[in-house]
Amino acid sequence: MKKAVIAIDSFKGCLSSAEAGKAAAEGIRSIYPECEILCLPIADGGEGMLEVLIEATDGQRIHISAHNPLMEWHTACYGILKNGRTVCIEMAGISGLPLVPPEKRNPMLTTSYGTGELIRDALERGCRNFIIGIGGSATNDAGLGMLQALGFRFLDKEGKVLRTGCGGVLMEVASIDTSFVHPGLRTSHFTVACDVQNPFHGPEGAAYIFAPQKGADRKMVEALDAGMKNFAEVIFHKTGKDISNHPGAGAAGGMGGSLLAFLNAELKPGIQLMLETLDFSNKIKGADLIITGEGKADKQTLMGKVPSGILDKARKQKIPVILIAGSVENADDLHRAGFRGVYSINPPSITLEQAMQPEVARANISETVVEICRSF
Repeated sequence: MKKAVIAIDSFKGCLSSAEAGKAAAEGIRSIYPECEILCLPIADGGEGMLEVLIEATDGQRIHISAHNPLMEWHTACYGILKNGRTVCIEMAGISGLPLVPPEKRNPMLTTSYGTGELIRDALERGCRNFIIGIGGSATNDAGLGMLQALGFRFLDKEGKVLRTGCGGVLMEVASIDTSFVHPGLRTSHFTVACDVQNPFHGPEGAAYIFAPQKGADRKMVEALDAGMKNFAEVIFHKTGKDISNHPGAGAAGGMGGSLLAFLNAELKPGIQLMLETLDFSNKIKGADLIITGEGKADKQTLMGKVPSGILDKARKQKIPVILIAGSVENADDLHRAGFRGVYSINPPSITLEQAMQPEVARANISETVVEICRSF
């Protein structure tokens, strides 16, 4: 074997993508010491995207103070990638549900203002290309807070400016003033990692599907959905864009819709965005084997997760792909999908507690890859 590519998702709660990849590389080297090994950190566009892109591009972390979903000051981080103009932001890092104590979770009150502050800070540094992961939000404000931080002003029927961008004021929005919008937005491009297809409002929209897990009761859900419908009508009047039924507009409490309407964003499946950003198709050229993996492999693996995205790219170059995981279910389905081999790294007798120990997981990955290389 002359060239092998390793692109393993994190084993959540156990190993990072880079740590899992390093363990797999050790296994390959023990059998093929002269093999060229390309180890690529990888994520599916959700949690971990920021870390992976910074590491893979030798980027820079920027730490600033911004407002969390309750408008409290919080230290946040975003990444500027190696080219100096591309920014990666994880919405969950400043507007995420874990930042709100369970007893204070209320999407009528939470705001995405902090996400806008991160974008604004990057604009001030001259960045114009944005990659944003919008999973894990605590908000259902349709991106109102984010937009306010960027200079958009929202007015009620009397022409008064609405000061707080939160879910509870969506019904009050009657018009939009863009006079004070940050000028850098005119020449900026936004690509959004979005893996849900929900519309902006309605029975399958942001409020009904996602607000309950953010603290909303039935009455709140109905009020939020009515507010989303009102805001969609205001957006249409202002921009001519009908986002109501656009797939993904309901992502992150409607953040997807506002990014589409006001920032001309492109919504992409997370793994597709990641692989394009990493120039994956070019990097795997000439590979004899690709090893991918994740904590648990099952039918969900084939629904837009890391291994399925890698398999899709590899197939186009006829490169065999091996899948390793902490646990494996539906192995026949995974084989039929095209994986050359599917392996659990853990022996049947091991307990979950033992398997989750990082040193055990590293050793098991290396040993599994040794066996794969011997048979390969």
